[in-house]
Amino acid sequence: MALETTEIQEKLVATFGNAVFQFNQDRDLFTFEVSADVITAVVLFLKNDPQLRFHFLTDLCGIHYPDNEEERQFAVVYHMHNWYENKRIRFKTFLNGTQPEVKSIANIFLCANWMERETYDFFGINFVGHPQLKRILNMDEMVSFPMRKEFPMEDGGRTDKDDRFFGRTPSNS
Repeated sequence: MALETTEIQEKLVATFGNAVFQFNQDRDLFTFEVSADVITAVVLFLKNDPQLRFHFLTDLCGIHYPDNEEERQFAVVYHMHNWYENKRIRFKTFLNGTQPEVKSIANIFLCANWMERETYDFFGINFVGHPQLKRILNMDEMVSFPMRKEFPMEDGGRTDKDDRFFGRTPSNS
């Protein structure tokens, strides 16, 4: 019998209660939110549950929402795949804008090691417990995080690109 999204939702709610919420079917992708304090438990549950079997972490990335309230200015997005049922899921956890941090899942999925490092490198999100959280693509001396919206996309002299078209100015007018 095929794995249904209702079964995923019921199992998650039965195990984690209100820490998992905002369930939605977005095209062919089942999505939901997870409280940051239970993210590792949810990932372990999705991976180890004998019916769910989400054994593959497809992607992990960050998003910056500077216009959101302080407690939801950053998000870490996780994509997982169940190869047996060909079922994909996406879930987000929102983080504080002043000090964005979430527990690392690099000990659960080895591939998360570099994904978390890249997210740290570009967004400044701290992955607590990561075995080697340091810059992966940018210079170690760099003090800013280039994927944050306040970071200018190009130098001021360029005329072929306009930051306001990328949501990087206070006003898009």
